[in-house]
Amino acid sequence: MATTETATEIRPFNVEIPEEQIDDLRRRIAATRLPSKELVADRSQGVQLATIRELAHYWATDYDWRKAEAKLNALPQFTTEIDGVNIHFIHVRSPHENALPLIMTHGWPGSVIELLETVGPLTDPTAHGGQAEDAFHLVLPSLPGYGFSGEPAELGWNVGRVAQAWAELMHRLGYTRYVAQGGDVGAAVTDAMGRQAPRGLLGIHTNLLVTVLAGPQPAESEQERAAADQLATFRESGFGYFLEMATRPQTIGYALLDSPVALAAWLLDHDTDSYYKISSAFVDGEPAGNLTRDNILDNITLYWLTGTGASAARSYWEDGQAAAAAAASGQAPPEVSLPVGFTAFPGEIWRTPRSWVENSYPNVTYFNEVDRGGHFAAWEEPELFSEEIRAAFSSLRRTGT
Repeated sequence: MATTETATEIRPFNVEIPEEQIDDLRRRIAATRLPSKELVADRSQGVQLATIRELAHYWATDYDWRKAEAKLNALPQFTTEIDGVNIHFIHVRSPHENALPLIMTHGWPGSVIELLETVGPLTDPTAHGGQAEDAFHLVLPSLPGYGFSGEPAELGWNVGRVAQAWAELMHRLGYTRYVAQGGDVGAAVTDAMGRQAPRGLLGIHTNLLVTVLAGPQPAESEQERAAADQLATFRESGFGYFLEMATRPQTIGYALLDSPVALAAWLLDHDTDSYYKISSAFVDGEPAGNLTRDNILDNITLYWLTGTGASAARSYWEDGQAAAAAAASGQAPPEVSLPVGFTAFPGEIWRTPRSWVENSYPNVTYFNEVDRGGHFAAWEEPELFSEEIRAAFSSLRRTGT
């Protein structure tokens, strides 16, 4: 049995993937049996054959995982066991004094890969157009069951439990004052942290308003009606991946662990804006911002090499179970009384109006609409995203205890 000291130990981590696994990946891509071409001119039947053909060809012939491995290993990575799960995280301390600790959570179908280009701007802002007082000490954990974090071996790892683990991680790192940020699943974790209000958490920022998934929002203004229409479209025709993983993650898991091309298609088929941007990177050679072929494949390859397609999918099942239990209890979740910041990116699944944010959170201290970027905002537009994080938390740097 581990002692308390060894159970809470923080261990350095390095990525070292054997060459045989890379060779096996290429063999599997080459052996893929593809379906016939879709019968429509858009993505309404799913990921298009031309996109997958180009992705698979580049993946098998030109893509180099070792560059991604070197990028990860150039950053300080660690693991520590929290609540029975081995948690992987990147921890970059700023060279600037009085930097504000920030824990930032990725989502699905992403990973810590989608946040890497924000490390420089957030930890060393003077090298990226910011001021020393904008600096953050940055903690980027991999969600349980994602990437290099361990798979939960028991039920109950919903976003609320992850939020508790993140508070423990920040405590273990010695941070007594910190802020939290997230998008997608990371937004749900960050929202849960805000509701739990662990000691030391000063405020939160998200770029996806997860609270609207729980029920209808006001649709009185033109902006609210536009957002409601976008949300309705998502529920009608873009919800397939969500429903499958929330109800039958094990079923899709067999394809995700056995076929790299099935995994790639599943991860690409998330939202319309991101899909077309990623497709353009492969088919037309025209990436949107930082959504390049290599960066997209870094993320997909991480899922493949760690074999986490099924365990990541199960996180949706866990959250579905938790949401059903909460609804059955009839008890409203605790409010977020902490300061809340929100940034609306134009390519998001729905463009959140300020009124919806204020309807969800009583203490909105920052709201901004920017002119570019989508669902994977930190990945696509890392500099703009970093500017938003600096602005959102600037008022909290010298307040709170």
